[in-house]
Amino acid sequence: MTHTLSIIWNPSEGFNLGPAMIRYYSLMFVVAFGLGWFIMKKIFEREGESMEKLDKLFIYTLVATLLGARLGHVFFYDWDYFKNHPEEILLPFRFSPEFEFTGFAGLASHGAAIAIILTMIYYSRKIIHRPLLWMLDRVVIPVTSGGIFVRLGNFFNSEILGKATTEDVPTAVKFIRGEDWLNKGDAIRVTGQKDYNKAYDLIQNDPQFSDILAKIPFRHPAQLYEAFGYVFVFLIIYFMYWKTDARKKHGLIFGVFLVLLWSVRFIVEFVKESQGGFEGENPILLTGQWLSIPFILAGFYLIFTAKNRTETL
Repeated sequence: MTHTLSIIWNPSEGFNLGPAMIRYYSLMFVVAFGLGWFIMKKIFEREGESMEKLDKLFIYTLVATLLGARLGHVFFYDWDYFKNHPEEILLPFRFSPEFEFTGFAGLASHGAAIAIILTMIYYSRKIIHRPLLWMLDRVVIPVTSGGIFVRLGNFFNSEILGKATTEDVPTAVKFIRGEDWLNKGDAIRVTGQKDYNKAYDLIQNDPQFSDILAKIPFRHPAQLYEAFGYVFVFLIIYFMYWKTDARKKHGLIFGVFLVLLWSVRFIVEFVKESQGGFEGENPILLTGQWLSIPFILAGFYLIFTAKNRTETL
């Protein structure tokens, strides 16, 4: 029996404005960085830092996030493919078996995290002239808020799917567009439509394709689980910065961020389909979980040693 809260998820790709389309995924990125800039502006005002330095931080973080996330996906999750197609690493195109605009479909948060940390090393030394951990304690607040919207973007894109579950699970979602076996080519072939958006709509709504719709499993909405967890991480570190003296203990907020955010990621991976990587068949842990462990351990170290880095004001 299907639970009343279970849904069939088949959204459009975005807002169609005629010659252009504003995709939900891209819109979520804009919201993430826009809100991040606003949050960081309030922090810089409190700390007496200039808006010129904030503008540089915004640009550096934007480039680091996108480049790091892309390279993280390439090297952590899909190197077997990209080692034979290096021209596609930084280009939004696929050249074989035929030329196709793909966009940057592969982005990995672990890669983004590493790139942001490396960027903050440069920024803290050359631009703001503050200790690295001072900078990381503050930048992770907008980073966490951004992570919420990025995962919402993944949900709109029907990507990073959860494992199949029973239809009576309250949160179960049937992703019409997200199944590997029902890709765009399959949808067009079985429906006879030239436009894959119309093809997916037919699969959902036309009774003659009910057998295909029935084969699509209900899944855990892992993207929403992760976004929901990030909300609590954000609220905790936001409270720590604004309402406690945690900001004076260099590395404390950053350490809490590492432990909480990557623990959320570690837990959600248990109900997430494998994204590939180095885990092999029948893995004990998925690639995302193995990559999360070092961040969690580093976070505990920073938390337990933060009292040794307390500011004297």
